[in-house]
Amino acid sequence: MPLEDCKVLDLPKIEDARGNLTFVEGMNHIPFDIKRVYYLYDVPGGSDRGAHAHKDLHQFMIAMSGSFDVVLDDGYNKKRFHLNRSYFGIYICPMMWRYLDNFSSGAVCMVMASAPYDESDYIRDYGDFRQAVGVAP
Repeated sequence: MPLEDCKVLDLPKIEDARGNLTFVEGMNHIPFDIKRVYYLYDVPGGSDRGAHAHKDLHQFMIAMSGSFDVVLDDGYNKKRFHLNRSYFGIYICPMMWRYLDNFSSGAVCMVMASAPYDESDYIRDYGDFRQAVGVAP
């Protein structure tokens, strides 16, 4: 899939003097049903996460607190996204190499996924990923 299929999606934001509320509905705000939710937190400064691709999994990432960068790579092009608000996130389609870096202190990354965890869906070697998307060695 081309990098252009991955995009920042705005979420509803209900503002109130008592605090704001944002929600996410699968197949409404994001283009898949949510089957799993997980989050990353307490990431040490200077660390990165990810560095893999998924064969079939769709994901949606949100910076629930703090900020971090998501770098997406379709094998031909790369693009960096800075996430720093809880009312928008990045949709990541299958067959997209990704890594996360530039975590601020106290950052929390929430990820919604289209399927339960399945190790066989991962591509963990960048060379194998490039081969899978048809990039010549």
